[in-house]
Amino acid sequence: MILRPIGKSFIICLLLPAAISCNSSATLHEFKIDGHAQGTTYAIKFYAVDSLQVTKPMVEALLDSLNESLSLYKDGSLINRFNASDRGVKMDEMLRTVVTRAMEITKDSKGFSDITVQPLVAFWGFGAKRIETEPDTTQLPEILKCTGADLIYIKRDSLLKKKPCVKIDLNGIAQGYSVDRIAAMIERHGIENYIVEVGGEIRVKGKKKPSGRMMEIGIESPADFEDDEIVLKKIITADKGAVTTSGNFHKYYESHGKIITHLIDPHTGRSISNELISVTIYAPDAMTADGYDHALMGMGMKQGLEFAEKNPLLDAYFIYSKADGTIADTATTGFYQLFKKEK
Repeated sequence: MILRPIGKSFIICLLLPAAISCNSSATLHEFKIDGHAQGTTYAIKFYAVDSLQVTKPMVEALLDSLNESLSLYKDGSLINRFNASDRGVKMDEMLRTVVTRAMEITKDSKGFSDITVQPLVAFWGFGAKRIETEPDTTQLPEILKCTGADLIYIKRDSLLKKKPCVKIDLNGIAQGYSVDRIAAMIERHGIENYIVEVGGEIRVKGKKKPSGRMMEIGIESPADFEDDEIVLKKIITADKGAVTTSGNFHKYYESHGKIITHLIDPHTGRSISNELISVTIYAPDAMTADGYDHALMGMGMKQGLEFAEKNPLLDAYFIYSKADGTIADTATTGFYQLFKKEK
């Protein structure tokens, strides 16, 4: 089946056989868990002795705890308490982990990824209150005074801000972290072969059973930006690691002939506008992949490709629009090795 998560700017689908026989000598059986969480869908497939090793209530209890800490859409969540505060909040382990990694990625990407963009996301109409008309950009200089990674810092067990107007948005990294937390829970229960997907962010380990075939992940691409038509672009195979994508053709609106996407350049405060349509990242864990995919979108084709080639944690696949309007793609050397070999 093809999983098409709701609410992602770009869709990655798992290519799964309709059924897998469990009649081999192995004692592992295929189990699936799926549902809705974090404003999107999730789907888990694993191979285990019995279905009680990991259950839907266990998964949803974990997702609920993540929401209590990291969700902007959960009233009273820890992130919302931070955003509403004048000074900051005492962190739990989840917020500390995600914010610490986000700050590392901000520094490494020279600010192309920055969790303090929440005021800008809201300004452009992609927060809790949606708009579909370009706002008055004369307000941008004042809003930019409330953004920037230098305006937040960690002191002992607290996340603090230098200005009351500073707010953070973890949507660009928290789903990847959710995937990693589910994967860790699955492994704690002795399961070594699985696929975890939350909102299109994917982590895999092991192989399909009993066939022993590699896990397959399909990357989708827009056939036509205006009509939002989707076609399968590439298939990659992996037995470990994570794959996430950031793209500009699902969450956007058109105002006065201009396309406004939800991807914001923290440097300018404006919607990203370059030749890139999407960036797919392969990394050891989903939080790392999720944290970098938006950053590479902001860098643009040349800089993003060079950055990914030099980063030992990343491989990347780029879909972009050429000067003549046609769509093309390219990838890092390592990502090319992931493409499914045609027989």
